[in-house]
Amino acid sequence: MSNLFDITGWRAIVTGGTRGLGHGMAEGLMEAGASVVIFGTSDKVEGVAEAFRARGFDCHGLKVNLADHNERVAGFNKAVEILGGLDIIVNAAGIQRRYPCEQFPLTDWNDVLEVNLTAPFELSQLAAKEYLKKEKPYGKIINVASMLAFFGGFTVPAYAASKGGVAQFSKGMCNELAGKGININCVAPGYMDTEMNTALTDPNNPRYKEITDRIPANRWGTPNDMKGPVVFLASHASDYLNGAVIPVDGGYLVK
Repeated sequence: MSNLFDITGWRAIVTGGTRGLGHGMAEGLMEAGASVVIFGTSDKVEGVAEAFRARGFDCHGLKVNLADHNERVAGFNKAVEILGGLDIIVNAAGIQRRYPCEQFPLTDWNDVLEVNLTAPFELSQLAAKEYLKKEKPYGKIINVASMLAFFGGFTVPAYAASKGGVAQFSKGMCNELAGKGININCVAPGYMDTEMNTALTDPNNPRYKEITDRIPANRWGTPNDMKGPVVFLASHASDYLNGAVIPVDGGYLVK
């Protein structure tokens, strides 16, 4: 059974791998034996990769502006060159903007949709093309949706739209790729104790208690909680799972 989860020597790209959930998922893949290229938006990315290498992992960092078509294509191609091929991609990078819906600026809407929806779609396309080049096509595409793929939230219409879109394009691509040896699935994180949620995790914020009380697990998630799901979706253990959106939320959605 353990062989089903063995990804030793597999080659992966993880966007947003310098911090938060992306960092945790990149770490989980490397702990399971994969070689990883992480994408980050600042020079910090190479320092993060170096820290992983100091722990004995095979990791490389690339600075990539995912809001720019040319940069993300060039970054993808460079990562494949570094890795000598590709078996897994995890589209974890994302940005957030908060305004009341009737005041939400169109410029912020466009920024969020470009990074959170268009970039994962294009990188999923590029990964699929790479997998189809193999003598026996095979590969894993793992997209990060959100609980907001299931409901709307407050003051985050662009984020909700982007994550709903990620879930839907993943289902659509599944219909065309599943019969070709390619798996495309989503994880949908719940309320996570990361930098993106700093305002919400302040105990003085009334929303913090309200949210925590609704989580059956009685705690917020952490990047470590994403490791098991991403290794499962990256490995042979999930070969017959396709087009799924898997909540990783401590039970929040069912309460």
